[in-house]
Amino acid sequence: MAKINGNEIRPGNVIEHQGTIWRAVKTEHVKPGKGGAFAQVELKNLIDGRKLNERFRAAETVEKIRLEQKDFNYLFENGDMLVFMDQETFEQIELPREFMGEMADYLQDGTAVQMEFYEEKPIGCEIPEQVILKVTDTEPVVKGQTAANSYKPAVLENGVRTAVPPFVGVGEKIIVSTADGSYVRRAD
Repeated sequence: MAKINGNEIRPGNVIEHQGTIWRAVKTEHVKPGKGGAFAQVELKNLIDGRKLNERFRAAETVEKIRLEQKDFNYLFENGDMLVFMDQETFEQIELPREFMGEMADYLQDGTAVQMEFYEEKPIGCEIPEQVILKVTDTEPVVKGQTAANSYKPAVLENGVRTAVPPFVGVGEKIIVSTADGSYVRRAD
């Protein structure tokens, strides 16, 4: 682990603070008229998800932590557990569905994910930014409804509801953003 000054904390850094590990979400450097400069940092606890706003002065030091990152493939859902396979060792791990949150809805057989580990314990997972899904239900096109910004509701094969342009029909494959479930474009 490396020590860094409080004013060197950047968004995305993982630090040890108050006996646990945190990821810096936002940082703002403040230089008040009186007193020394400091960094106002919004932190998210990687163990339990709590958020914290903390001030770090330039003279303070914190431990910057490097997380081990491994590539995994999503295999299948086993009850409330999601099964992943390490791409190097082919070992399988099971994680509770809550670990992934809403991102679990976008996992498909064979999806490549990047798992973050701290002291051999998984603490985070990144999925692809976009996935291809099939539209299973949507309203038919209404003739004359050609406004460029009009969208209609649709249900995707994973059960997620989204809004799609009028020209998208049932059975079509579309690309969806995993960040917010929004329509990106038709799949080729």
